[in-house]
Amino acid sequence: MGSDAYDFWLFDLDGTVVDVERSYARAVVDEVGDRLGASFTPADADRLWWGAGGARREVLDGASLDSERFWETFHEVEDPIARAESTFVYDDAARFLSSLDGPVGLVTHCQAYLTDPVLSYHDIRDWFDAVVCCSDETGWKPDPTPVELAMNDLAVGFGNRSGALAGDSPSDVGAAWNAGLAAVHVERTDPHERGHCVLGDHRVGAFDEL
Repeated sequence: MGSDAYDFWLFDLDGTVVDVERSYARAVVDEVGDRLGASFTPADADRLWWGAGGARREVLDGASLDSERFWETFHEVEDPIARAESTFVYDDAARFLSSLDGPVGLVTHCQAYLTDPVLSYHDIRDWFDAVVCCSDETGWKPDPTPVELAMNDLAVGFGNRSGALAGDSPSDVGAAWNAGLAAVHVERTDPHERGHCVLGDHRVGAFDEL
């Protein structure tokens, strides 16, 4: 399947197009733990940052922490500039995105105050014709609403145009299917670490496989 297999493409951001250095993720989680009086192992930090919802809940339940309180503190700790400087762009994503000619959008759970510095710092804002940051108002993937908002911004939410959404999590696959798009699952995490496989219309370890 080539980059021209679909009329338009949507992408998740974190874990799909970009990612953060493990040392940064662990430092942030350590600081959150210090503020909440909890201790996390390096493995706990990895699960909280990259793990699926169930993995995160297991770590927080084990530390007797309320999820809402943890994430509120997490967002207080994170510094947008430090986050951007500790983020890297996946080479395979850069190659694939540069090969696309049609409309391209971004639909991310990463909030705007963190997304904007990352796009600016790495000078990749012009890769995307539309950017939608999920919120309580727009809904969260797998809710199709933020995907549909991006499609409207791209003016592709009508007619018989075919599109795909690429992401690294089950919620990305669900959002794609719920919006009537093809789902491309990019498996950045070893399924053995995740504890299960994620299926999609296409399942790849890197965009080069497309």
